[in-house]
Amino acid sequence: MDITNVISAVAVLFIMGIVFAILLGVAAKVFAVEVDERVPLVRECLPGANCGGCGYPGCDGLAAAIVAGAAPVNGCPVGGAACAAKVAEVMGVEAAAGERSVAHVYCGGGCNAVDKTKYEGLQDCTAAMRVAGGPKACAFGCMGLGSCVKACAFDAIHIVDGVAKVDTEKCVACGKCVSACPKKLINLVPESKKVHVNCMNRDKGPEVMKVCSVGCIACKMCEKTCKFDAIHVVDGVAKIDYDKCKNCKMCAKACPKGCIEPVPTEEEKAKFKEMQAKAAAAAKAKADAAKAAEGAAADAQDKTAAADGE
Repeated sequence: MDITNVISAVAVLFIMGIVFAILLGVAAKVFAVEVDERVPLVRECLPGANCGGCGYPGCDGLAAAIVAGAAPVNGCPVGGAACAAKVAEVMGVEAAAGERSVAHVYCGGGCNAVDKTKYEGLQDCTAAMRVAGGPKACAFGCMGLGSCVKACAFDAIHIVDGVAKVDTEKCVACGKCVSACPKKLINLVPESKKVHVNCMNRDKGPEVMKVCSVGCIACKMCEKTCKFDAIHVVDGVAKIDYDKCKNCKMCAKACPKGCIEPVPTEEEKAKFKEMQAKAAAAAKAKADAAKAAEGAAADAQDKTAAADGE
């Protein structure tokens, strides 16, 4: 091969490279999209989990949304208050104070729920639901196959005794488990709220008892016990109004099926029954006294009327 041809080819490639580099540089400037300088600053404040719990495509998407005013400065559930404070400083605003939320699984079935069949398929809740509605006799309860566990990037949810349980210390309220549950049993709640009805079964009481030993039977004992009007049976299952709930736990003690968390101990149940008996006795004594007073007043009236007649 002629050395002159080789040199010519190299020279042509070199010149083409220079030309293309110049053209790319010019194109980059001509077609450049202006980015607010605050976007990368906000991005640095975010934890980089890229979990999507904020509702945007990763931390880059959230940073752009915050700068654009489409998302609040405390829009990152993973970073929490500390992250919100840093972002607020970049944006020149104050971070709104808000209570931390955590995920909660509204089912206490698991090993307490009756198995309809032995499931040996794909260990995925959505896949199992396509096989006769899942392996559990309760059509509303947790199947314990761990789709929520796989969705959580923070090791905050695990299957314990056949049902999903959340580790509130690790939970960042990203909402991935909420989206992953095909039965819609998981929701985000204020961390300070400790009382929860762990059942979503809307069937009649007798049907519930056939499929789960800790299911809500809609007896309304919790509703009758609550002094704050914070719990009511709706569509066959007890529901808590967290805005009204005071964490007094009286509804949990009144529940005969133990489906309200925190489940009371036997000692707590005994004390609650004793308290109920005393309250009933006091109410009866008050009613008897009122009846006696009413009778005495009637007798006195009769005597007065008889004296007037004479």
